[in-house]
Amino acid sequence: MIESRETGVRPEVSALRDRPRAEVLIIGGGINGIATFRELALQGVDVALVERGDFVSGASSASSHMVHGGIRYLENGELRLVQEAVLERNRLIRNAPHYVKPLQTTIPIFKTFSGVLTAPFRLLVTHGRGRPRERGALLIKLGLLVYDTFSRAGGRVPRHRFHGARRSLTELPRLNRSVRYTASYYDASMHDPERLALDVLADGSAAGGERARAANYLAAIGLHDGRVRLRDEAAGEEFAFEADIVVNASGPWTDLTNAALGAPTSYMGGTKGSHIVLDHPELHAATAGREIFFENSDGRIVLIYPLKGRVMIGTTDIDADPREPQRCTDEEIDYFVQLAGHVFPSIRIDRSQIVYTFSGIRPLPRHDDTAPGFVSRDYRIVPGWIGRVRVLSLVGGKWTTFRALAEHLGDETLRLLGRRRRVSTRNTPIGGGAGYPRDAAGRALWIARHRGDHDPELAGALLDRYGTRAAEVLRALPASPRELPRLPGHSAEEFAHLARTEHVLHLDDLLLRRTSVAFVGGLSVAALEEAAEAVAEALGWDGERVREEVERAAAILRDAHRVELGRPGAAPL
Repeated sequence: MIESRETGVRPEVSALRDRPRAEVLIIGGGINGIATFRELALQGVDVALVERGDFVSGASSASSHMVHGGIRYLENGELRLVQEAVLERNRLIRNAPHYVKPLQTTIPIFKTFSGVLTAPFRLLVTHGRGRPRERGALLIKLGLLVYDTFSRAGGRVPRHRFHGARRSLTELPRLNRSVRYTASYYDASMHDPERLALDVLADGSAAGGERARAANYLAAIGLHDGRVRLRDEAAGEEFAFEADIVVNASGPWTDLTNAALGAPTSYMGGTKGSHIVLDHPELHAATAGREIFFENSDGRIVLIYPLKGRVMIGTTDIDADPREPQRCTDEEIDYFVQLAGHVFPSIRIDRSQIVYTFSGIRPLPRHDDTAPGFVSRDYRIVPGWIGRVRVLSLVGGKWTTFRALAEHLGDETLRLLGRRRRVSTRNTPIGGGAGYPRDAAGRALWIARHRGDHDPELAGALLDRYGTRAAEVLRALPASPRELPRLPGHSAEEFAHLARTEHVLHLDDLLLRRTSVAFVGGLSVAALEEAAEAVAEALGWDGERVREEVERAAAILRDAHRVELGRPGAAPL
């Protein structure tokens, strides 16, 4: 967003500073905070949201790009969570079809009875403590039968299928020849999680108008005399903000936020999850468009997931300190390469094929000596007070259940405010999912109606990228947009439109979260300069600022994502 010419302060910050009060202040601009913002805005609540960094730049930016019911949680006994997650998966396929689509997932299975006795023992006796073991065909079959039962309500995906070795190797000929069975079931792909979150945010802002204000790069740094102290990380200005209720939705940093507000807590015990992205056509073809979910004999898992013409491999589950920056380590890369090599032993995988890595901390509850993989993925809302200010702290939560979580958190907030719910979000389309065409004929009709003077191919590409919000982007573009040579498929005018309308403050906001150009790899210093020049006028950047933003983005790509511009492979730590 463009800074005010008179004050040098962004308009969204000015909106909060000039009216420093709301009924509810949400701290944390990840998906759960943003979804709660939309929920309350739709109920007519005067709500404000602040995020110390960019929106969706923390835990929410490090997801496995899936919307799933969590079949593994059945072994933890988390039946309520699995049922809720499956229902929410189905709703997202319906409400956000532009970003959430059914995804076939296949589990290669190398044993028949493994885990049948140890899984119940871990659930009922040791409660997740001790060394996990590989799950065999019988245990996976039982789990998928239960999973299908949960999927019946509003079913949006087919039932699971089980195949023996011959059929499995016919469908996936590059699989390890030792495979005995494969189990295939459906969850859903979320191919642009950050853009999905931005759609939720935009819907909340549109629903609430002046009573729904949100600002990124605005940190909550303390609480004094009943008011939260906010600091604009761009301009350096500080001001106080008052609210009847403060919702702490800062994810893995929930305890740190409460401590900054003057009431230390010890609710959280997050674990680190890392991923790597490969430019590997051979491996991409071997997946046959499916996610491959493999479990090793020691209970460790790996996901091999074709996405955006690349292959993403994840994830780890390691205890982590939220005060420290998170990076994908060499040990994690070795783990991914080793296990992926076991699934597809005839395919060579090495570090030179890595184009991007990312890592984040899951907002899990404190779990002491429970194994990370068995820590509950469910969520809870902890009420409390800091002085005379009512505080609701969110503990836990996952991408799939963000709407249901926000509904529960919204209802608790409404109860404390003495207000009633006006509308439900269960069937509310999200952003560009409203009116999104469901078939080829509908797609052709939408393009014909909205392309104007633009090429149909461009209109179709933008429809894939933004859903029906592509109509807004098309209206902002000239008939022949200036394509960026080093960023194929994108135009200077498209980038400028995003910069003007989507809270872009830094170049990395554009590269990492408004678009997928960093994720797919191949960036160079010249490409960063090209992107920065494209948004310079919209953001009021002079030549010096352009240079600073390019240097900042290059440093973030190198240090956080191990991308060495212009060079293949993972940059050294």
